Parts: sequence; C-alpha cells; structure tokens
Amino acid sequence: MTEKEKRDAGYLYNANYDKELIDEICSCNDLCHEFNSIKPSDRTAQHEILKKIFGQMGKDVYVNTPFWCDYGYNTTVGDYFFANHNCHILDGGKVTFGHHVFIAPNCTFTTAEHALDVEQRNEGMEVALPITVGNNVWIGAGVTVLGGVTIGDNTVIGAGSVVTKDIPSDVIAVGVPCRVLRPITEADINRYPKAPGEKVLDK
Repeated sequence: MTEKEKRDAGYLYNANYDKELIDEICSCNDLCHEFNSIKPSDRTAQHEILKKIFGQMGKDVYVNTPFWCDYGYNTTVGDYFFANHNCHILDGGKVTFGHHVFIAPNCTFTTAEHALDVEQRNEGMEVALPITVGNNVWIGAGVTVLGGVTIGDNTVIGAGSVVTKDIPSDVIAVGVPCRVLRPITEADINRYPKAPGEKVLDK
C-alpha cells in the first residue's frame, strides 16, 4: 500500500517524508497562499480559489484571510459556510462541515494524531481521524477540534474549547476538554436585547 492508501484506510502512515503527500500539501499551500494574497474585497476571486481548494463546496461560502489547509480535497463545506480569520484545517482525514456553519477567528480542525511511540513518531508516523460538523453549528473563537470528533446539529461550541470527544445536537458545550454545559432552549430566543419594535421570532 502507498502511504496515501494507508492514510485513507485509517492506518499509521508516513505523513512527513512521503513525496506524494508532501507534493499534495505543497500544492494546497500554494493555493492558500494565492487565496490569502487576494484583496479582501474581491470575494469573486477568492471564491474561485476556494473552489480549487475544497473537495466540495456549497453556495454562499465565505472565508476570511488568512486561511490554511493541508490537502483541501479532503474538506467538504455545505451552504452558507463562514470561517473568520486564521482558520486552519489539517485534513489528512475527511473534514465535513454541514450547512450554516459559522466559525469564529483562530480556530483549528486537525485530523492528525501523531504516534505515541517515540521511534514511530520520529519516523513521521501518524494517523488521520475524520471530523464531522453538523448543520447550524457555531464554533466560538479559539476553538480546537481534534480528529475522530462529531459535533451534532444546532450546537454551539464556546470560545477557547478543545473538543476531544463527540458533542451531541442542540447543546452549548464549553471547556478544556469540551463538555456539554446545557441544552439550547426556546428561552435562548430572548437571550439578547432587541431594538425597540423589533419582532420576536417564535419557533
């Protein structure tokens, strides 16, 4: 098996010294560099580069610079996706974002898990574990999501959290490691003040 085939099968693989994988990362990094060099107001040009980076991309996708991704083709984003400044996606494994996902600044999604054995690690061995983010998810500032994690629909991940295990749908989760704080309820519709005369939406 090639190192890429080992990676995709979930086995330990050489992520650091395999020419095929190094070339793929360099190609994606070049596209990210090109994307990051585009004038921020030129969303059309940015969109064209994002289509070359992501394996699959929905409509109304916006990413603020700087943005970095390892392979690109392993990342899928749904409709109405927004990632704020300094988003990093290490997508040796599959990274899947649903629709209406909002990502605050300085967030990292990393599928890479290095070998614990020092000799294996020094040889460049690691595994790639997938990440799945559901629909209508808000990821707060400075969040890190590790490989093997699934975040359910309609969930909010609080700022600064490190998500090491699955988080269910319809909750607010925070902390290091990230844990469920409470469910999201209808009372949250009125959590923030509204302008005078503005209609309150009911579910």
